Amino acid sequence: MKNRFADLLTVGLCVLGLTFVGCDSGAEQGTKSFDEAAPEDVTMEEHDHDHDHPSEGPHHGSLIELGKEAYHAELVHDEKSGAITIYILDGAAKASVPIAAESVLVNVKHDGKGQQFTLAAAPEQGDTEGKSSKFTTQDKALGELLDEKGTTARLVLEIDGKSFTGEIDAHDHEHDHDHGHDEKHAH
Repeated sequence: MKNRFADLLTVGLCVLGLTFVGCDSGAEQGTKSFDEAAPEDVTMEEHDHDHDHPSEGPHHGSLIELGKEAYHAELVHDEKSGAITIYILDGAAKASVPIAAESVLVNVKHDGKGQQFTLAAAPEQGDTEGKSSKFTTQDKALGELLDEKGTTARLVLEIDGKSFTGEIDAHDHEHDHDHGHDEKHAH
């Protein structure tokens, strides 16, 4: 009986250990999930397992990976107004992550020339005081450059004292053209 209890205890501890080590959706329960780990805590070996990787953000924009999916940013381009909006999201690219920043930067390189754009904080309802999960610019030149072939672009920002840089897939974001989407649907 004593050995059987020890065997059951060992199995229970193993199952409990796998629960804490495996890829979970703890973010929905208020705990940090694997994807929310600090970038230096995430290695390719740890992250090389099967689960869904988001392809589109909650605002239907293109995603920018930050820190090996520790966070995401979502780029939404409203071609009618020319506005570019960046939303800061969690590792699953579902929930907003307000950050203590007055602005974020987009560095663009086209025809061998560099240009930098500042997107100002535009806190959304529910963002913590002094923080923002939304950053925007009305500078139409940024959207035009992102649409041109040969453009490379990077988002540069700081989250909790750590610098993050994410590659923006120029030309990858959708537009208000006829792609089978509603004309008013901005990306």
